[in-house]
Amino acid sequence: MKFIYVVLIAVFLLTVDSCGERQEHITTTDDNRTIIRQVMDKQQEDWNKGNIDGFMQGYWKSDSLQFVGKRGITLGWNSALNNYKESYPDAAAMGRLQFSNIAVEILCDDLAYATGKWELFRTSDTLEGHYSLLWKKLNHQWVIVSDHSS
Repeated sequence: MKFIYVVLIAVFLLTVDSCGERQEHITTTDDNRTIIRQVMDKQQEDWNKGNIDGFMQGYWKSDSLQFVGKRGITLGWNSALNNYKESYPDAAAMGRLQFSNIAVEILCDDLAYATGKWELFRTSDTLEGHYSLLWKKLNHQWVIVSDHSS
């Protein structure tokens, strides 16, 4: 368990370096929060339509994307996509996703941290947990670079 925290801290510290550099077109903190929430709204919408590929557009399309969950650490956008498709093969397995208690902290112009609760309502059961997401603004777009969900 300590290893996971060490990895998360390392990812955080590696991304914090960019906080010292100012971008030419600075977006306000509130605007950035709104944009991140819009990305999450779109993810929720895509999930609820059974569109895992659309849901994954909120994530950094990189081999360095990091997921931390009960199965351990998974690296890579394609690995995450394949895991989602394997775990949720159809609309019934996907259920209806709802994010709540979303808190977004803008750390600097191109780095943010979000926490909240997720719930997955299915015919047979309801799953729930919490998440912490490290967001980075890359190519003028906010994307999740690290997802720790439990």
